[in-house]
Amino acid sequence: MRRPQLDIQLKTPEQIEKMRAAGLVVAEALRRMREAVAPGVTTADLDAIAESTIREAGAVPSFKGYHGFPASICSSVNEQIVHAIPSPEQALAEGDLISIDCGAVLDGWHGDAAITVGVGEVDPALLRMATVAEDAMWAGIAAAARGAASGKGRLTDISHAVENAVRKGGRYGIVDGYGGHGIGTEMHQDPHVLNHGRPGKGPRLVPGMALAIEPMITMGSPRTVELADGWTVVTRDGSWAAHVEHTMALLPDGVWVLTAPDGGRGRLGDLVTARQPSNAPSA
Repeated sequence: MRRPQLDIQLKTPEQIEKMRAAGLVVAEALRRMREAVAPGVTTADLDAIAESTIREAGAVPSFKGYHGFPASICSSVNEQIVHAIPSPEQALAEGDLISIDCGAVLDGWHGDAAITVGVGEVDPALLRMATVAEDAMWAGIAAAARGAASGKGRLTDISHAVENAVRKGGRYGIVDGYGGHGIGTEMHQDPHVLNHGRPGKGPRLVPGMALAIEPMITMGSPRTVELADGWTVVTRDGSWAAHVEHTMALLPDGVWVLTAPDGGRGRLGDLVTARQPSNAPSA
């Protein structure tokens, strides 16, 4: 079933269960990579961990081969915001900040999530930026859940909630032109989900919608440059960036954060669907 105009794919509860399985594969890959992040580890090392984890689960890395992308993760370090290509030549150093974006497809359904991780001892101001980005992501997910429950929510309520959380967190640049997206039988679907904007606009938030919510913020200007490799996006002013993401789905009785081990229960409480057991492992 698809909504008109934007071609938004609405999923059945059973299809969302399948997306949850893909989401848990992504969650495990990110968990293993988070544990592996350390000075001297290369971004290619992290990519190998992701690919082996995904394939061991019977899934396929959704990034690899996507429009020619050569790896299973995007590994964006410091001033790199998103879409950076892993390399055996890029070794992490003490004090770095790395954003790891990972996707998997299982039984035809996609999961997509990203984390930002400090390498060793990191400037507290940078870690604070990463926390603000994560808090903004959760604010957006909560806005989606409340909007769907009320029957009055619109897509840009998510964007507005993300922006408000970032603005309350400090003076950060909110990257424009890149954001969240619909997800399901393809990794990127309608609608595009901006990380800023006025509320109350766009399609209604209804059960069956599955969205990837992914704030990207910087310590300076939000302006970006794409490098010559055709993928890596960096800040124009060289300031460092943070990028986080979860895949979520709306059900008749609440939201399900499909790429969070606990389904979002720890951050969202009773906004989470009863399909997610209350005793599930925490994120």
